Amino acid sequence: MPTTEYAVPALDKAFDVLELLADSTRPLSQTEIAEATGRTVSQLFRVLTTLEARGWLLRDPDSALYSFSMAAFDLAHRQPALRGLLDASLPPMRVLSERVRQSCNLSVLDAGAVRVIAQLESPADFGYRVRVGAVFPAESTATGAVLTGAHVGDPLLRMDPLEAGITDLVVAVRGAGGADAPPRAALTVPYVATSFSGIPIEQVRGAAIATAQLIEGRLAGSSQTSGR
Repeated sequence: MPTTEYAVPALDKAFDVLELLADSTRPLSQTEIAEATGRTVSQLFRVLTTLEARGWLLRDPDSALYSFSMAAFDLAHRQPALRGLLDASLPPMRVLSERVRQSCNLSVLDAGAVRVIAQLESPADFGYRVRVGAVFPAESTATGAVLTGAHVGDPLLRMDPLEAGITDLVVAVRGAGGADAPPRAALTVPYVATSFSGIPIEQVRGAAIATAQLIEGRLAGSSQTSGR
């Protein structure tokens, strides 16, 4: 845990609790939280009570176990820039998914890593999905190559190193400035190549390009409207 001479102990405790529960696969008791964070139950009592009262933690009234709420997700989506990006992207992404019979997702750079901010399921009986909020290394993913500018030009097609039979098709979504602007987001279609894939990948490629352009147009329109 990083330290600073300006540290606020109460905040350190709160963030330790939140990060612990965000990573936990199950609810935890006060004792388990105290042991995992290296503190006593009495040291964490007020922190847990405050976080629960503010809606950041959920406490089961029967078991008294704590779990992480959706407050962080809600707070992130209240950010105007992210909310505007999602508003512009989700309707075209939904049409894309229906058209190509594949899932698609939208990612941004977050502290140098790729973070998924939207996901549309494949309408077919098969598909590949990623969890909204998932984080992947930028340096080893096709989406990261597009977001960081390591790949420019045509949409990137790259076999997924972790999933056999998956080809990541990634298109940059740029903001104001057109082709010279850095990517604001990346639209990724994890193309599943099976005998049931009725839409060839080149056709999916064209649809993904058109969708990214549509999102860019919607973003430009919303920025002009908000600037009036």
